[in-house]
Amino acid sequence: MNIIRSSVLCRLSSNVPRLLSTTSVRLNSSEIPKNVIADLSTAQHQQPDGLVYDKKPFKIDLEEGKRYSWCLCGKSKSQPLCDGTHKLVQYKITLKPVRFQVEKTGTYWLCNCKHTKNRPFCDGTHKSEDIQSKAGK
Repeated sequence: MNIIRSSVLCRLSSNVPRLLSTTSVRLNSSEIPKNVIADLSTAQHQQPDGLVYDKKPFKIDLEEGKRYSWCLCGKSKSQPLCDGTHKLVQYKITLKPVRFQVEKTGTYWLCNCKHTKNRPFCDGTHKSEDIQSKAGK
């Protein structure tokens, strides 16, 4: 069983994140959701992992049937989702976002350490000593 700790953020009109609260959640590995369109792309198999954006996952409400793009490079200003920053030539980013859909509408935990083995969903990897010692929030 994994314990996931997350900060809940809101975006002000200036689009600057503001901390509202912090939560801990227990997650069994059998509860980690699956990307229902994973077979349509190889993006989830890109190497290496992206930059650690945050050392805890992001809690987000997602809709069934809607396609999302999860930021793998770690540079997006709208984490955990992609804003296209990887396309800026000056950053020389080769990582592409991971497109995904969920099986049912609900609340999900998306990885912000960018090292999950179950992209884009958190699998608790952020708790490892390696991730906790890296830069990031």
